[in-house]
Amino acid sequence: MNVFFVSLGCDKNLVDSEHMLSLLQKHGYSICDDERIADVIVINSCCFIKDAMEESIDTIIEMGRMKEEGNCKALIVCGCLSQRFAEEFREELPEVDGVIGTNSYDAIVSVIDDVLAGKEAKVLRPLSGMPQNDGRVVTTGGFFAYLKIAEGCDKHCSYCIIPKIRGDFRSVPMEELLEEATQLARDGVKELVLVAQEVTVYGTDLYGKKMLPTLLRKLSEIEGIRWIRLLYCYPEEITDELIEEMATNPKVCHYIDMPIQHISDRILGRMGRRTSSQDIYDMIAKLRNRIPDITLRTTLICGFPGETEADHQEVMRFIREAAFDRLGAFTYSPEDGTVAAGFPDQVDEVIKDLWYNDVMSAQQEIAFAKNEDLIGQTFDVMIEGRVSGEDVYVGRTFRDAPNVDGYVFVNANHELMSGDFVRATITAAKDYDVIGEIVE
Repeated sequence: MNVFFVSLGCDKNLVDSEHMLSLLQKHGYSICDDERIADVIVINSCCFIKDAMEESIDTIIEMGRMKEEGNCKALIVCGCLSQRFAEEFREELPEVDGVIGTNSYDAIVSVIDDVLAGKEAKVLRPLSGMPQNDGRVVTTGGFFAYLKIAEGCDKHCSYCIIPKIRGDFRSVPMEELLEEATQLARDGVKELVLVAQEVTVYGTDLYGKKMLPTLLRKLSEIEGIRWIRLLYCYPEEITDELIEEMATNPKVCHYIDMPIQHISDRILGRMGRRTSSQDIYDMIAKLRNRIPDITLRTTLICGFPGETEADHQEVMRFIREAAFDRLGAFTYSPEDGTVAAGFPDQVDEVIKDLWYNDVMSAQQEIAFAKNEDLIGQTFDVMIEGRVSGEDVYVGRTFRDAPNVDGYVFVNANHELMSGDFVRATITAAKDYDVIGEIVE
């Protein structure tokens, strides 16, 4: 029985998909890469913002056609969209045969079996505890993997639907994470990318205190792991202990993704964020002072309800002053069920787009200039692949998170393998990417 799997949305969703793939294989299902020959199609959906929801719905409709044009006998939807709109699926998307919520992905095999047996299949467990995990099929190429250290979120920001579709914050027990990471290392993984809605508060629910520094120390003891990278660290939760661990642990990349969303105190307050502009500036300074070569990444929302031109100009000043190495942005999307969706002073879509373009243009100048500054510097580079037909390899430095940042194109006169580490000196910069030569 062939299964075609589509994983949409964030890296945390991808980890759930990898657990489901493992379960399917262990129960005799074959994973295929052609939806036309698949007996079963599974879509792990996303609905964090409007664009993600539209992509999920479009994918469901597209895959639903395989019931007529292909071999599909069962279309299963899991993840955030199914958690949020399970009751609407029957009427709005009748091609869907089975629905699985965000905290129920370990039911994937039983749901498929029920659908194929002609039974109604919908599993939506309470958003507490964790699904049972039994292995993973790593889909990221084998040399890096995401390690999801927690589920859910307690922040309840006014724009965010995540607590309602993922539940409150709950950490994965440390012994389970260490066991999983050890197995990943045995399978050839060299870089662990730690993810959660917020990694900085890991352990507070299980151990009564922030345990991320301890987790980093224990993960770094695993043989075969070369890099450990942190994503999604809220600035108000970054402790001196965590900064010190990053500064002194040679396996922890000097890289941090610190989503701040805005810099205006007025807008931060309306967003329900638990920080201030001064706190953000202070944290940036503290990180750069203790870890001078740290790469900082952030995300901003453009056009939040009530945002004015003055707020936008404050953002523009901040971008130029803070000079993040990496910065992404998206326009505000009002999500049903969130507080901000009910705010009366919604910003016009045209204005949102203008502000977004301003932000990205300013950041582009900064990013290109920072890449020029790298010329002459030498880095460890993890090779990810080869440019077809050329003696050029594609890799990443500690400064580059997979799938979101740029690449290093390394010229080499001998064969390299994916997962190899080489020393390379940067010789040129090209937009968001750089070019390097191997140091013999």
